Amino acid sequence: MKKRITALVLALLMVLGLAACGGDKTGGGEDKSGEKILRVAESFAYPSLDAHKEYYGWYTSIYGITEALFKMGDDSSVQPCLAEKAVASDDGLTWTVTLRDGIAFSNGSPVTVDSVIANLKRVGEVNVRFAQFADYEYKAVGDKEFTITTNEIYPTLINDLASPEMAIMDLDATEDLDNAPIATGPFVVKSFKPEGTVEVLKNDKYWGGDVKLDGAVFYYMQDDESKLLAMQNGEIDCYTSVTAAAKEIYDASPDKYTVTDVPATRLQFYMLNQNTLSDEIRKAIDLTVDCDAIAAYLNGTVTAAVGPFGTSTAYGKVTKPAVDTAAAKAAIEQAGYTLGSDGIYAKDGKPLKLNICYYAARSLDSLALLMQEQLKAVGIDTTLTVQEDADATYIPSGDYDIALYCMIADKNGDPYYFIDTVLRPGGYWASAGFESDKVTQLINELKVETEPAKRASLANEIVQLAIDDNAIGCVGLFNSITVSAKNVSGIYENCPFDFYRIDANTDMK
Repeated sequence: MKKRITALVLALLMVLGLAACGGDKTGGGEDKSGEKILRVAESFAYPSLDAHKEYYGWYTSIYGITEALFKMGDDSSVQPCLAEKAVASDDGLTWTVTLRDGIAFSNGSPVTVDSVIANLKRVGEVNVRFAQFADYEYKAVGDKEFTITTNEIYPTLINDLASPEMAIMDLDATEDLDNAPIATGPFVVKSFKPEGTVEVLKNDKYWGGDVKLDGAVFYYMQDDESKLLAMQNGEIDCYTSVTAAAKEIYDASPDKYTVTDVPATRLQFYMLNQNTLSDEIRKAIDLTVDCDAIAAYLNGTVTAAVGPFGTSTAYGKVTKPAVDTAAAKAAIEQAGYTLGSDGIYAKDGKPLKLNICYYAARSLDSLALLMQEQLKAVGIDTTLTVQEDADATYIPSGDYDIALYCMIADKNGDPYYFIDTVLRPGGYWASAGFESDKVTQLINELKVETEPAKRASLANEIVQLAIDDNAIGCVGLFNSITVSAKNVSGIYENCPFDFYRIDANTDMK
């Protein structure tokens, strides 16, 4: 049976192009010419390499193709990258950005103030989440410096400049941004199959110094079992988002694999549709979902969450009610439901059956099954609707009762990103029907508040209001788990942000 399974998996790998690549290898990612080619499995694939659009910049960053003016450090602090620094004026409306010396695109052209300004303007034009950048005033004040004048105080501007969507590309020289962007990263595009395999090669002109790898291949492999078997068969060299079951296997072979487990910022959470669910039913759901039990089942891959941010942060100080299944049943009955002989509540002859919608990655399938089991125990029946949709369009469309999602809540060392996109009424991923004038007011205050303690206080109040209204439920903070072959090093093992993977220091012995 095992041989049969392995054969089937290898057949799958052949379809994915993995086996063909592996056939040219002598082992450990080194081909017959002696080149170091890292083979990576990725859970997501996108139709474009235009870093400014949607979230595509997350993956051009992972592939080592693009860089932004700043980057996020292992300690969640903003660090220099293409820029040395950004300093705000006394009134908070004008930022002066200073570029590094000697930075250049992969074609050898220098990165200039004008090219950077053109990129920031374009991000504002093509990415709705950064639309404000199209309205700002930009002015060159020298060969290395320029200013950004905003319409209002923007305390997190430098944080947003570290977003991978803020990548700097050669807009003048690039003929095809979707398939072959020219950028500043340590690697350049060799080939790109939309929503499939991406191959990159060493950037010989990299401004940041010598690049240790000769290249890398990123395979789209959504299925966890396929990644596990591909790793065991030596078809890939590393991947992230390792499941609990796979981690146990790798931990048992420390001579073959390196497993790194880092507390991360990626949040598993659910949203409750207020257009389809009454106050009582939403309350019942929140009183039923047992995050500690879910975290225990997922065996170290997540830490049970209270709110969207780690409790060690100043803006992660919120509370939520303890699990209370008796109170959950009482809330359901208060909504007019009667428990049937089948163990499911019903009203007017119609059973209480809800739709749980999710996409198939980051253990959300396991989360969906666990929540289904927990809700059934209190008399709520559910159907599961799985989407192959990393952008989760089912959320803004409101096509769900319960929507599961996984995202980096603490994307840039500040709470505003999550709050603005998920909790602001009308936000990109806002919970359907969640309306609060008070929350809107507080979010507007948070947007311009510069004092860290006040920002934290505002964020805590906003999140607490959403929790108290049963709009969202925070389940777990996904630990960043990476597995690699023993000969692989430098793949951002210790960084909590998963929009980085390889850089100039990534190596294979």
